[in-house]
Amino acid sequence: MAEDRVAPIIVKKIKKSGGGHHGGAWKIAYADFVTAMMAFFLLMWLLGSTSKAQKEGISEYFQTPLHMVLMGPSVGQSDSALKNTGGKDVTKKQGQVKPVDGDPGKLKTVKIEDVKEALKRAEKIKLESLKAKIEQAIEENPTLKQFKEQLKLDITSEGLRIQIIDEQNRPMFENAKAELQPYARQILREIGKTLNGVDNKISLSGHTDAAGYANGDHGYSNWELSADRANASRRELISGGMDETKLMRVVGLGSAIMMDKENPFNPINRRISLIIMNKETEEELLKDNDQISASENDLSQVKSLQSNQEKTLEAK
Repeated sequence: MAEDRVAPIIVKKIKKSGGGHHGGAWKIAYADFVTAMMAFFLLMWLLGSTSKAQKEGISEYFQTPLHMVLMGPSVGQSDSALKNTGGKDVTKKQGQVKPVDGDPGKLKTVKIEDVKEALKRAEKIKLESLKAKIEQAIEENPTLKQFKEQLKLDITSEGLRIQIIDEQNRPMFENAKAELQPYARQILREIGKTLNGVDNKISLSGHTDAAGYANGDHGYSNWELSADRANASRRELISGGMDETKLMRVVGLGSAIMMDKENPFNPINRRISLIIMNKETEEELLKDNDQISASENDLSQVKSLQSNQEKTLEAK
């Protein structure tokens, strides 16, 4: 009978749990935390990048009852319902407006013409200040003061003009020549020192009266004489200390432009004119020079083409 007894079989089942530091529950919690932090920083970024008007619009959206957003306000309830929500009236349109001086919501339009006009006025004020400075220098300089009556300063459309004119008994140049008198050399050298501190470019022109040469039409004339006198004045200005690069134009105008049109032989028509050019005149002069250069280039290209064609024909 003892042999018929069977020993009991015991099966041990080990129940595994997900707890402890080897489990994965903490990863879910950490993922939720990271997601929440990302959402928080995203919200902070959106709040920092939106304007005040956009924030007010978002606030109004959440303060408006849902049934009004979906269905619209009921009849007779429109004004009161919207005003009692705690937010602003959503029927009013608001947007982001650039703050400007004056009435809010108004944008100022700046025209290019207004800017140019303002620059012209500023430059005119600058030239008038320079005119007063030169006049003061004339008064304080003994050399210039004794010839004050022969120095004329005025503001023109081209800039500040300084004219050194002849007097009946005190000519700047020898008769019919381009040789400066000693006093005229002093005047030009003193003016050269003054102009060296000016930023603007300078135009220099020589003028004569209407008295002509015997063979003026075919030989040396007032045109050549005025140009030679302008160049003689240029040399004295540079000798006085003025930078040569400041000069942009040196011309002789003969008797074409007179101060006294009624009396073409008046000594005041014989003069040297310096113009401290404003920016507009300077730009126009440069523009004209660029156009002339372009025309000369076109002409040279045409001549080159014609020359090549002639060579080709000769080769044939």
